[in-house]
Amino acid sequence: MPPRVACWQPLRRACRKLGLAAMASLVCVAAAAAAPYDGPLFDAHLHYNDDARGPHPLADVLARMQRAGVRAIVANSRPNDGTKSLAAATDATRAAGVTVVPFVRLYRDRADYGSWFRDPSIARMVDAELVAGTAAGPYRGLGEFHLYDSANADGPIARELMQLAQARGLVVLAHCDDVAVEKLLAHAPKAKLIWAHTGIGGVPVERVHELLRRHPTLMGELSYRPGLVVDGALSADWRALFVEFPERFLVGSDTWVNARWQHYEALMAEARRWLGELPPAVARRIAWDNGASLFGLPGAP
Repeated sequence: MPPRVACWQPLRRACRKLGLAAMASLVCVAAAAAAPYDGPLFDAHLHYNDDARGPHPLADVLARMQRAGVRAIVANSRPNDGTKSLAAATDATRAAGVTVVPFVRLYRDRADYGSWFRDPSIARMVDAELVAGTAAGPYRGLGEFHLYDSANADGPIARELMQLAQARGLVVLAHCDDVAVEKLLAHAPKAKLIWAHTGIGGVPVERVHELLRRHPTLMGELSYRPGLVVDGALSADWRALFVEFPERFLVGSDTWVNARWQHYEALMAEARRWLGELPPAVARRIAWDNGASLFGLPGAP
């Protein structure tokens, strides 16, 4: 009998004896005893914004990634200078063992968060960035961008950028609700979309399941995801979803404020804990393989 199966037999017997009321606490105990995932991590939602670069210079952020076992990142920043600095630091990133996957962000400053979808200059800025690329090569995606009102996903700028991403094979990182996901993918059904936080406001697991079934190019990023961990253990609903769709999820840090950089290793350690509660092959896919495959990194499965 495989070791993992054997270790669950006493738990099953105890549950039969004690009844369903005791099952939840026993599962929590078993989860707490699970060893954290100890393989490489792909951070699919990382910002290196202008206000982080002073207190957290390149050497600092790369050291944090290295200590956390992060071996690749989706980098985006406000403005795009932070991403360019990460991409250009090839000697330092190579020494830290970190691959930088650069995205064009739609924001020049904070004011753009709430207006980019009606500002034609944003689309022109994206075009210029894609032409220029980074010192280490081309951009690989667009975002993160925010849509606080799903109606704005219907606008001409959102449509243009989604169709641009589809035409050029760029991956999109979008912070939006489930309605906006459907609107964005209606513009470009073959575009690859990473759904930041797998929904804002705690989109129900059943709705996430529906969208994954309906949209094969949709992937869920898991930073800040409400309900993922309950009482210190991975939610049973989310565990079932991960086992059913192991190829559709990614981990992330979302270092949108400096406090997230200050606790970067702890954020990644938290992900390792709940990943450790999954079957090893599923944990590895979510932690590393999915991101590596999405961007064609060396050694990807």
